[in-house]
Amino acid sequence: MMWAFLPLFLAILGIIVLTSRWKWHPFLALIVVSIGFGWAVGMPSADILKALQDGFGGTLGAIGIIIVAGLIIGTFLEQSGGAQVIAHFFIRKLGGKRIHWVMGCIGYLVSIPVFADSGFVILSPLNKALTKKVGVSLAGTAIALSMGLTGAHTMVPPTPGPIAATAIIGADLGLVIVFGLLASSIGVGICILFAKFMGNRIWIAPQIETHPMEEINEQSLPSLKRTLLPILVPIALIVCNSIVSYPSFPMEVGALKNSIAFIGHPIIALFIGVFLAMFVPKRWEGQRLTQDGWLGMAVKGAATILLITAAGGAFGKVIQSSGIHHNIEPLLKGLPLGLVMPFLLAALIKTAQGSSTVAIVTAASLVLPILESLGLTAAYDKALVVVAIGAGSAVVSHANDSFFWVVTQFSQMSVPQGYRLHTLASLILGISALLTLYGIQGVWRLFF
Repeated sequence: MMWAFLPLFLAILGIIVLTSRWKWHPFLALIVVSIGFGWAVGMPSADILKALQDGFGGTLGAIGIIIVAGLIIGTFLEQSGGAQVIAHFFIRKLGGKRIHWVMGCIGYLVSIPVFADSGFVILSPLNKALTKKVGVSLAGTAIALSMGLTGAHTMVPPTPGPIAATAIIGADLGLVIVFGLLASSIGVGICILFAKFMGNRIWIAPQIETHPMEEINEQSLPSLKRTLLPILVPIALIVCNSIVSYPSFPMEVGALKNSIAFIGHPIIALFIGVFLAMFVPKRWEGQRLTQDGWLGMAVKGAATILLITAAGGAFGKVIQSSGIHHNIEPLLKGLPLGLVMPFLLAALIKTAQGSSTVAIVTAASLVLPILESLGLTAAYDKALVVVAIGAGSAVVSHANDSFFWVVTQFSQMSVPQGYRLHTLASLILGISALLTLYGIQGVWRLFF
């Protein structure tokens, strides 16, 4: 019976070897492995091609627009100085003495619309300036910032990974946002405590290479309200739609409910966010909406993510169409795996090949056919699965992860220090988020 796992094991191994060892682009690796998997399990060639087309097109149709819209919002906030505005706000509210919490909170909020790698590069000069001013080790503040960025990046839509997993699993996006915010915020909080603890034991003096934040012309920066609206409004609309659409919610179908359902649909909500993002900069410049402007930059940047996500959907569809899950399901029944299975799959793929997005997409595709065997078929369970996959994709960031090198190089860490600090922190983040999800699952089953 254990031979039933062999094709899936070889498929996962193939993706890992092709992307990490041979440095293939994940899009090509996923497509090639999908075809090879189909042949290995005896699928007719016509069925393989149909599954590839259906999976690729269906995934793009479900989340393509959402991903592009999210990246447009992130690009406008990044280019306009919105990240700096958010940073100023937390500094004023929390103060320099809580520098680790300041950087963790800044990273967390910024990473919802902005990629973690970009967010760390943008915020690194600010982090160094504040760290030097307060007189603490850069080791602690850099890890607080990196874990804040990682937590939102892997578990909170509209970042591409969680969005893709939501579409593949068929989960409710509003529930994913709520559960993702809860699990990631608790995980990040624990990591901030870890960062503060390690910062007291490993001394890294910040070297200021750029102008500190205080010297930046604040008159050119947007207002806090303008900066936050493109982030918070879409999230609020999506969550409201999920609430009123929940079967037990006492709202009859009518004009109001239909209106909430329309503006709360992820596509419409994110496009409202895009519209608000266009007004973040203080000065309107029409050229930002051209192919060579900020909008064009975001659309070009979305291409790789869209291809990887769609290829992951194709891989998942081939697995579903093969029927192999019917052979695996008997082996899983009765085993107390639950959320551990999607977490471990994502963690394995992440650790082996380095990319959180690839890990999320691949793990979601692998988990979908076996959800029933794991006892995770309810709407809230599917949302928990998505976040569990995201938590697993944070475990562990090491030398094959580009973010590892961004954090270590911009924070003056040696490689051994990077493993002691960043790598260990990513493990803590993932495990603490998983434990939080089990707590959420228990409370939900008890009261709902």
